Amino acid sequence: MDKFTVLTGVAAPLPLRNIDTDMIIPKQFLKTIKRTGLGKSLFYEMRFDPDTGKEVADFVLNKPQYRTATILVTGENFGCGSSREHAPWALLDFGIRCVIAPDFADIFYNNCFQNGILPIKLPQGDVDKLMDDAGRGANATLTIDLEKQEIRDPDGGTIKFEIDPFRKHCLLNGLDNIGLTLEKVSVITEYENATSATRPWL
Repeated sequence: MDKFTVLTGVAAPLPLRNIDTDMIIPKQFLKTIKRTGLGKSLFYEMRFDPDTGKEVADFVLNKPQYRTATILVTGENFGCGSSREHAPWALLDFGIRCVIAPDFADIFYNNCFQNGILPIKLPQGDVDKLMDDAGRGANATLTIDLEKQEIRDPDGGTIKFEIDPFRKHCLLNGLDNIGLTLEKVSVITEYENATSATRPWL
């Protein structure tokens, strides 16, 4: 998993509430178990016309100024619905490394941390301010500093955010559950060797 330290990038505004995981990545794209290749289908039913398959020009991520967005500013209860991990996979594959919202569905929130995405919960007033900043298009550049736990807006202002210290540690060091386990590989190996020596019948 890639480390998350400081991210500077364009923020895309998506001022919708209750965006569920089926909206993030529809069910027909869940056949794969690979974490790559899903970015092209992110928000598929909003990004593409169902009849022609062509891009919907006024959807935010189809606009030229937001095609390389790495930050998403959105509404409350983001990631609700089913628990599919494909949702953060699709966001990450598109290039989104940070999602800012008033709150998130619990399972989606946890899945973000396991995939190197930083979900930031902020009061509605702060989200509204960042949503307005994101509306500036290519000039909507935000800087997310995880170590300092702050967001710097295009005008130089800062907004502080809270994050669980353990989750912060994991993101800063690029550690998912497997990575955390591998940090203890020497202890695990020592235990396995000792067990083999004292209980060879196991």
